Amino acid sequence: MRRLISKLSFELIALSFRLRDFFNPPRSILEEAGIEPGFRVLDYGCGPGSYVTVAAELVGKRGKVYALDINPLAVRRVQSIASKRKLTNVETICSDCRTGLPDNSVDVVLLYDTFHLLNNPNEVLEELHRVLKPEGILSFSDHHMKESEILSRVTNRGLFRLWKKGKKTYSFLKVK
Repeated sequence: MRRLISKLSFELIALSFRLRDFFNPPRSILEEAGIEPGFRVLDYGCGPGSYVTVAAELVGKRGKVYALDINPLAVRRVQSIASKRKLTNVETICSDCRTGLPDNSVDVVLLYDTFHLLNNPNEVLEELHRVLKPEGILSFSDHHMKESEILSRVTNRGLFRLWKKGKKTYSFLKVK
């Protein structure tokens, strides 16, 4: 996915995300993803867990949130958040691409501000396509990329098609 960063760099990034989340609350972004109770959600490139708490609330006790990151510091941070908040529906995955999840098992994938960092973006898109259910949604946002680049890079291999553009995210549907 991307190279690992130091603990200091990670803490500075986490601080900047908290500031970002103050002005742009995660709930307003996740509302565009259409997450419902009972859903299985994969937060791919979860970082320090900005979306985990809200996603866990939205899916409820019957749902599940998988938080994946290449950085063990991020995974430990999400584990700490889940433990402190008693979020029993959150599971962490430390990986640079493969999720370990079954085929067609995820309702929504969150791919936020991660795509521009990926070493093998096509391999990641293939993995996300594999784990998404046939009617699954890839909720995408990356402020480091222009709209035309987002659309072409996500759809160019025929795995996803644009379904709708929200105020803060793009929703792509899995192509069968």
